[in-house]
Amino acid sequence: MTVHSIITIDGAAGTGKSSVAQLLAKEIGAGCLDSGAMYRAVAVLAKDFDIEPKDGPALATKVNDIGISFNWDNDPPAVLLGERDVSERIRELDISGIVSSVAKQPEVRAVLMDQQRDIASRHPLLVTEGRDQGSVVFPEAIVRFFLEADLEERTKRRTKQLQESGKDVHPDVIAEDIKNRDRIDTTRSDGPLICPEGAIVINTSHQSLAEVVGEMERVVNEALELK
Repeated sequence: MTVHSIITIDGAAGTGKSSVAQLLAKEIGAGCLDSGAMYRAVAVLAKDFDIEPKDGPALATKVNDIGISFNWDNDPPAVLLGERDVSERIRELDISGIVSSVAKQPEVRAVLMDQQRDIASRHPLLVTEGRDQGSVVFPEAIVRFFLEADLEERTKRRTKQLQESGKDVHPDVIAEDIKNRDRIDTTRSDGPLICPEGAIVINTSHQSLAEVVGEMERVVNEALELK
């Protein structure tokens, strides 16, 4: 097994990437990288330092100054800005509202892509999820998945997630936020959300978490046996 034993999971907001990636990683004994959390952390920087979300050079400079990292001792890994744990802050609705704009900036994407590849180099086996992991960051991944789900189901999941964390949100607001993020993510010029060539597509709308992970685990184990 080498540092290039990478499994990517891409898909839009609310398709279940984070939950699936965490459980799959546990089942196969791999590290788990939430690349979207890194972009959300940059969005927190934009808020904290009053930086325009479309100012890619300024955001990239601030990322290099402050630093984004993970505490791998936590489960799931905690997201750190400098030494500050922002794992809960990055999930708040005001951050969701600007993260796609932040993620459009080529300078930000370049910095985070380098960091993601560095993280992969330090994990013998890594499950990484996001929007461009299989298409841009790790095209050499041994298995690439692409998750889909109906808007109604995605809205339900995101609303439940926020309400369980104590946020007062309305499903209509969440649905509009998801649709706006989809529009931005699929039309940006740098690393747009696409289904990577050769990826295994799974619709999670009517499957349980266990069913989705079980299907993925079988595919991954077969691929690892062939390495």
